[in-house]
Amino acid sequence: MPLMDSSLLRNSTPFTLGPLPNLLNKTQKCRHSLSSLSLPTNSHKHLFMRRSGSSSGPRNDVTFDEAAYEAERLSLDAKAREEMAETSKIETQQSGVAEDPKAWKWVIRKRIWDMMEARNIAQNPRPVHHRIPNFVGAAAAADKLGGLEVFRVGNCVKVNPDSPQKQVRFLTLSGEKKLLTPQPRLRTGFFSVLESHMLTPSTIKEACTSVGVAKYGRAIGLDEKIKVDLIVIGSVAVDPRTGARLGKGEGFAELEYGMLRFMGAIDDSTPVVTTVHDSQLVDDIPIEKLLVHDVPVDIICTPTQVIFTNTSIPKPQGIYWDKLSPEKLGQIRILRELKRRIEEETGQKLPCGPSEKLPPTARRGR
Repeated sequence: MPLMDSSLLRNSTPFTLGPLPNLLNKTQKCRHSLSSLSLPTNSHKHLFMRRSGSSSGPRNDVTFDEAAYEAERLSLDAKAREEMAETSKIETQQSGVAEDPKAWKWVIRKRIWDMMEARNIAQNPRPVHHRIPNFVGAAAAADKLGGLEVFRVGNCVKVNPDSPQKQVRFLTLSGEKKLLTPQPRLRTGFFSVLESHMLTPSTIKEACTSVGVAKYGRAIGLDEKIKVDLIVIGSVAVDPRTGARLGKGEGFAELEYGMLRFMGAIDDSTPVVTTVHDSQLVDDIPIEKLLVHDVPVDIICTPTQVIFTNTSIPKPQGIYWDKLSPEKLGQIRILRELKRRIEEETGQKLPCGPSEKLPPTARRGR
């Protein structure tokens, strides 16, 4: 996300689709005509399909190329972490912690990442820097979440794709619930849906991994009619007193939340839960410095306790187009398509955030 000044902090007036003249009603109409916006749900998956058999014989055995998919995912993940590392340096060293409204976030993140590595409470993938950190006791925290009433009665659960929430995804599927999970960094589309009837006992654990989601999931677009009953989100740090949360710094959790609000799949009453290690609980996230799109959490599950935050922090109301830089839009096809579609439907141009200088891609040896 771009560098932001104090006018873009949470205590500023939130920009939603509504304030534009006559845009809200037109946008509501646009939501009902988004079928043409749906991305080709299997187009990216086709890139990882391969056929077996001889060149001269029939080639009808089509399989998913797991190795190719995982290689690309890991490559893009490494690139993203390098970019985040460079962003953290830019925002903390060049702007100064006191001056930049986001630099303080990187200070807290680094402290938590360093602490988890030093105390050896981090689990693979390591190092945990620039990730939603996997932690010792992640399965126990997931089991705490699984015991919540909101989880037991929920039919559709949106869960982030990170390693520490793998057990949450397993509990969702094994509990015969619908699992909604974002495609990594929204790069291949939007969300994937998995349900227990799509799987077998031997494939359910695999379906909880990134490769398994791509292999067995059904990709959906923004026109999908879906109601999400619970959102599970990963965190680097979270304040149990206020529900204020910090992710790893890419902003995708916020974008996913905003798009689900746009779809009408969630509202203010949809509970947001996070699972973290007890040592990831902090007391120094200043809520007055949170940005308008930052998502607070209602419930925190650790390996030892369940905390109801009773957060008073307002939840984002949609997509804040004036906070998205052209460069960020350029990275996410589904957002570009959505913006174009809304502008065509309403006849009005949506605002765009200030340009950001994306960190340079690290050179790699061959």
